[in-house]
This record gives sequence, structure tokens and C-alpha cells, in this order.
Amino acid sequence: MRQCTLWRTSTAHNNMKKIRAGCLGMQFKQRTLMQIADMICGNFEDKDSYFRYRSSTYLTEFFYDCDTDYRHDGSTRNYWVAETLKQILAEPHPGPSVPPETFGRVIKTLMDQSDAKNEDSDRPNALEMLNGALAREGFEAFYAEDRQCYLRHVATNTIATAGPNPHRPFSATELKRREQLTAYLESVSEDALIEDVLLPLFRQLGFHRITAAGHRDKQLEYGKDVWMKYTLPTQHVLYFGMQVKKGKLDAAGVSKAQTANVAEILNQVTMMLGHEVFDPEIGKRVLVDHAFIVAGGEITKAARNWLGNKLDASKRSQILFMDRDDLLNLYVVTNLPLPTAAVPTATPPDDGDLPF
Repeated sequence: MRQCTLWRTSTAHNNMKKIRAGCLGMQFKQRTLMQIADMICGNFEDKDSYFRYRSSTYLTEFFYDCDTDYRHDGSTRNYWVAETLKQILAEPHPGPSVPPETFGRVIKTLMDQSDAKNEDSDRPNALEMLNGALAREGFEAFYAEDRQCYLRHVATNTIATAGPNPHRPFSATELKRREQLTAYLESVSEDALIEDVLLPLFRQLGFHRITAAGHRDKQLEYGKDVWMKYTLPTQHVLYFGMQVKKGKLDAAGVSKAQTANVAEILNQVTMMLGHEVFDPEIGKRVLVDHAFIVAGGEITKAARNWLGNKLDASKRSQILFMDRDDLLNLYVVTNLPLPTAAVPTATPPDDGDLPF
């Protein structure tokens, strides 16, 4: 009995330590903070440095450019910067694989390509030095197509970005990526839509334990192509199921090529909401809280209304729709790499006929 009591006390103590660690925010090793601080300060020999030197005034300017109010107090520069970074990392953040948004702005400002020194604007040496420090914490910095520097969590491949806003205007580069993804969705199979587009997108949006039913498990999916979970800031967990159709979803009387009838998924949605899934993390079976109906094409207004009329009020509130425009906009603003098949291969130049 005493051993059992000690074990419970020890377990509770460890759980409390984990909770406190979460409240303290993300924590980097002091060595990592000092290395990044030296890069921000530019504490290197001028001829060998890949980072610009920043005096006290320019350190204040740097953090002002990061949309913060930190002002250098005259103390030793790199120690002050390291302590400032520690405070920034203590800010709220979406999860263990995504640092606070402010820290992402610090990295983006530090790696501004216009600040390149003793190398070209791609800053390969500065990037290598930064990644040498970040690797210790499980992160990697990289330049995206917009020539901005972002952070990626190596283990989960999650990209640290500001909250996605799919309603903002798109840049020319983003519009091009959207067109390439649109062309890809025209010919993609349902399984490829799930594996190459939906799973990376929902992982990036913060969902976890994402499980897709492959062909071998279709008879056991009970209306779900995918199930996943999402942890709220309050630590409550919501479970989601997903039914995916690659084409248009309408309320026509008969399904046509590249078109799915909404009546065909009514039974699947009902089954999805009524059937339990097993969560191995807690060792229990749980009901799905919400059901995503995702289409690689358009979901017509008639289809949404028809389904809403067929479901009772409680189930109606559990249904969430996502059509092609939703997928395209979210995929672009989260800055995810396009699927390999969506990127056109370069055509070698035609040099004309050989002279013999």
C-alpha cells in the first residue's frame, strides 16, 4: 500500500511538473539562446560575419521591427537579447511544435535577405549557422517562395506561421501556387487528395492523431475517411471525422461523372456521428464531435440545404463543409509545399536540329 501511495504521489508530482512547464511556455536551452543572441547582436569578426552588427540603439530598432516594445537597457547586449528571447518564448503558443508568433517574427527579421553580409542574398552561411543552433531544439529555418524565413518543427514537419487568414489578398506568387494546386485537384484521385493535400493541411492547422482509412480498412471506416483530434487552449479535446469526395457535391437526383450526390453521403455522415473511434492515447473509445464533409470540387448550396433538412438540429450543428475554394485558400495561406505531382517539371530548352 505504501509503494502504491508513493507511486501515485510521484506520478501526480510529475504531472504537475509537466503542467507547470506548459504554463511557462516554450523553453530553449541557454546555449541556444546565447547563440541566437550573438547572431542578432552580430558579435563576430567583421570580415567573417554573416550578420550585421547591432549596437544598443539598433537592438531596440530590431525588436521594434519585430512588433515588440523591448528596449535595450544598456546591459551586456547578448545577455540582454538572450533574456528577451526567453521572455518571448514564454508567450502563449499553439502547441509544442509551434513557437510563439513573436519568435517567428524575430527569426524572419534576423534572416531578412536584404541584410546579407559577406555572402549572396540567399544567405546560405547565415542559415546554416542559425540551423546549427535551432537543431538542438528540434527546429529548422528555411526560406519559402516568398523569400521570407520560416521555422519548421523537424519531427512533425509543422511550419510555424501566423494564424492563417484565407480571406486576405494573395500575392502573385500565392496566386500561381493556387493555380497549380487547382490543376492538380482536377485529376487527383480521392486517396491522393487525402494523403497529399488534406493530411498535411490539417496537421499544419494543429490537428493531431490524424488517421486515414486505407483501402484495406474501407469496410471498417464506418463513414469516416479520416478521423483526428484537436486540443483546445483549455486542454479539452474534440474529435473530428472526415468524409471526402474528390469531385462536385450536389443534390441532383442521380450521380454523374465527377459528381457525388449528397444523398450518398447522408448515411455515411449519420454512421460517422454515431460510431465510436478508439483513441490509443487514452485507451478509450470516443464519439466524434464534428464531421467534416470535404469535396475536391464545389459543394452546392442545394446540397448543403438538403443535408441540413434531413438532419435533426443536434446533428446539423455537428456538420462542417469544406469545398475546393476552402482547401485552396487554406493551403496557400499556410505556406505548405505543393504536392510533388502539382509542381510542373521544367521542360529542357529546344536547341533545334543538330547540324549533322
